[in-house]
Amino acid sequence: MSFTIYIVNAFSSGPFTGNPAAVCPLTQWPAEEQLRSIAAQNNLSETAFFVKENDIYHIRWFTPSVEVALCGHATLAAAYIIFNELNYSRNEIRFHSKSGELKVIREKDIFVLNFPADTYKELPASDIYADALGLTPISVIVETRKSFILIEVATEKEVAEAKPDLYKLKKLDAAVGVILTAKGTTTDFVSRCFAPQAGIDEDPVTGSAHCLLIPYWAQKLNKDNLNARQLSKRGGVLYCTHAGSRVFIGGKAELYLKGNIFI
Repeated sequence: MSFTIYIVNAFSSGPFTGNPAAVCPLTQWPAEEQLRSIAAQNNLSETAFFVKENDIYHIRWFTPSVEVALCGHATLAAAYIIFNELNYSRNEIRFHSKSGELKVIREKDIFVLNFPADTYKELPASDIYADALGLTPISVIVETRKSFILIEVATEKEVAEAKPDLYKLKKLDAAVGVILTAKGTTTDFVSRCFAPQAGIDEDPVTGSAHCLLIPYWAQKLNKDNLNARQLSKRGGVLYCTHAGSRVFIGGKAELYLKGNIFI
């Protein structure tokens, strides 16, 4: 058995930037163990698999170790392939996923994710967070489903230079990972995302984390249209809009590789 695989840099701002995601279009679903094995061998933060059924694409995402319920950058990468490699003629793609219906709209060279906005509650800024980060939190919140813990610190510089203890982060009560964020100097906010719980020490650019970051910063800054940067080594740029129960997360993408998997 063989099928095509692509690697797309999502939320990129040029070559070797953004978050590389593998994308595998399928005609039918193989065994789940096979999907896990492919994602593990790809060894990227996410591999997206999708199967088209009528006008809807059923999509699933796997890290090298687990399946996740939502992934932004790999959805953007999948949309890039559907639009540009599979010659999809409409301007909106509908995905069916474990997180419900998701949409991606093409606006020239920007791909805009229409995702659910996360709800959250504040937690006490206890010493366990400072100990894990080596920084003093201003605010700590947890996403309602406990997928992410978001920790705000005072400056962009602290986010950029942070060297968290991944072992201690892994022990925090978050199913997916920990977001470190601060008000930006040239953008509205910046972030980094660490997900050792999901087998990813640091994710280059994390679309799903912005389902939490956008409502948080929209409320804090009292504005709905926000520009963001993720300060990983590769870096990423995101164009964000808060729209009540939904968030719009826009970014560019570039094809890096096209090949074949043989099993």
